[in-house]
Amino acid sequence: MFLVGALALLALVTRAGVVVVERRYPAQGQAVDVNGASINLVDIGPRDGQGPPLLLLHGASSNLEAMRKPLGDLLAQRHRVLLADRPGHGWSPRERDEDSTPALQARMLDEALGRLGVDRVILVVHSWSGALGLRMALDFPSRVAGLVMLAPVAYPWRGGVGGYNVAVTTPVVGPLLAHTITLPLGLALMAPGARGVFAPQQMPDDFVEQTATPLLLRPREFMANARDLVTLKQAVIEQSPRYGEIKAAVTIVAGDADRTVYTDIHSRPLAKVIPQARLIVLPELGHMVQNAVPELVASEVERMVAAVAPVDASGP
Repeated sequence: MFLVGALALLALVTRAGVVVVERRYPAQGQAVDVNGASINLVDIGPRDGQGPPLLLLHGASSNLEAMRKPLGDLLAQRHRVLLADRPGHGWSPRERDEDSTPALQARMLDEALGRLGVDRVILVVHSWSGALGLRMALDFPSRVAGLVMLAPVAYPWRGGVGGYNVAVTTPVVGPLLAHTITLPLGLALMAPGARGVFAPQQMPDDFVEQTATPLLLRPREFMANARDLVTLKQAVIEQSPRYGEIKAAVTIVAGDADRTVYTDIHSRPLAKVIPQARLIVLPELGHMVQNAVPELVASEVERMVAAVAPVDASGP
């Protein structure tokens, strides 16, 4: 009886917490309808900038705000920048569990771009979205003018993705955890966890607040994020043999001190199988590339824009 009462209380705390979090971090941008769902997208920067628009895609456990500050705002000084909440994250709802895979998310993003009247884009992707950007380049090559990858996931790795993520994707047990202890526990552990991802760099003091990271702790988003992580390894096992087919220009920026997505497992092998890939590995750089070296990333994006702009200007 005590356990039932405790769980009921935690469920009420979670529901109240969700209301507080959503009021603190309201939706930004516009909802673009795609195949029975919607993609939340923010469109900033000049429409008449040089080259194709830039589409910035966040990794796991985050939302579009993680790519907006500082990188998106920096790039938007000269270019049209599109920032999207991946399905299930931020303010993009997820209607189906299977939408956790890079293949289906790539299809939804392709459809969203079409509905916006956007033809080709340069993708700027971080971490989990490395697999998504690669899948878009494989399945929708006419859509991807170039691909700038920051600490990308590309290949299978040893081990798992954390026992709690596996538990949250388990029927019955998962929803119970997500609707009771995830939010109160997560609020206590969020900042220390984020600091670990930044290491060896220091996390900015206002990072959690500025990137609306507490949205992750809402039950529906936490379960979606866990499913993204649990299904990712099989997804890259299936798609990685095709990477040599990618024709788009690719730039990879990674750090040799990244202990979240290991450069030797992902970035270095990827650069070897894509003939036109440009690989930059920085010493003592951790996982949060866009926060640690935003000016360097912006310069590499500018380099990509300069490379693809003449092609876009000449037409198909």
